[in-house]
Amino acid sequence: MDDQKVIQQVKHWLQRFVIDLNLCPFARRELAADNIRFVVSQAQSENDLTLALDAELTLLNARPEITTTLLVHPRVLSDFYDYNNYLNVADALLQAQQLEGVYQIASFHPHYQFAHTQPDDAENYSNRAPYPLLHILREDTVTKAIDSYPDIDEIPANNIARLNQIGSSALKSMWLANRS
Repeated sequence: MDDQKVIQQVKHWLQRFVIDLNLCPFARRELAADNIRFVVSQAQSENDLTLALDAELTLLNARPEITTTLLVHPRVLSDFYDYNNYLNVADALLQAQQLEGVYQIASFHPHYQFAHTQPDDAENYSNRAPYPLLHILREDTVTKAIDSYPDIDEIPANNIARLNQIGSSALKSMWLANRS
């Protein structure tokens, strides 16, 4: 698996889904400012991924100019339920490193499925990425973005409405085109 191709696909997804569909009103600015760090982990086990996550948190602590990291891990946690369970490990690492309130981790996965939805429901595409990834965000950056956005609480409902308007079939076609 070519890491540069993985990053290229993630960047294309970020542009095509997250930015073009306006799922995150802050992503365009961060991508344009080159404030997103893209890292492909070689992890092949959950333990290896935890070590990679720990290393990335250490790097972020040392380099405050990096505002966010997309830690892509294409070789581990391809099953969504395993991935979803792993998020508890990631949160526990933040706690153990006393980094709660400093960083938060947003979750994206090719088979993302919100509770009480069906696998093919359109709203699931708001958190689907070409590969499993952990989005590490600095809390202070998130707070500034939230404070500057007038209707922050409307974002999830607007995303669901937008994705439902596009429809599962069209989203699936876009999704498959993104993966090639």
